[in-house]
Amino acid sequence: MSPIRRFDHVGITVRDLDTVTDFFVGLGFEAEGRTVLEGEFLDTVIGIPDSRTEIVMLRPPGGGTGLELSSFIRPDHEPGSPDPMPNELGLRNVTFEVDDLQAIVDRLAADGYHLVGGVGQYEGIWRMASVRGPEGVLVNLAQRID
Repeated sequence: MSPIRRFDHVGITVRDLDTVTDFFVGLGFEAEGRTVLEGEFLDTVIGIPDSRTEIVMLRPPGGGTGLELSSFIRPDHEPGSPDPMPNELGLRNVTFEVDDLQAIVDRLAADGYHLVGGVGQYEGIWRMASVRGPEGVLVNLAQRID
């Protein structure tokens, strides 16, 4: 039996919590909760004394793996690469299966979020595109071809 029970969530540290939250809510995620964390629990888990962060937990409709967005109040943010490319080390992207890839790509473009490359097709099974969201987060959108 595996020691892993389920995949609970992925966390992304961001500078502008409201903008990034709005982006993912616009993709269809639902806000599960928003809170500020500080104290012994947080300091112990992340290994940064006297830390304080505000988090928003998002989940897809109907539940499933969550997306935790965190913005640190203390200590201040550490800069990362502003527009990381897929070959940079670290968390590369988050990928979501969608029903209408073109409609989402068009809506995101109207909001100022554009494709990193183009829309590709994999073995007649998937259509996929990468969009650079707020703060450089790479979001892959995949639509199954029926």
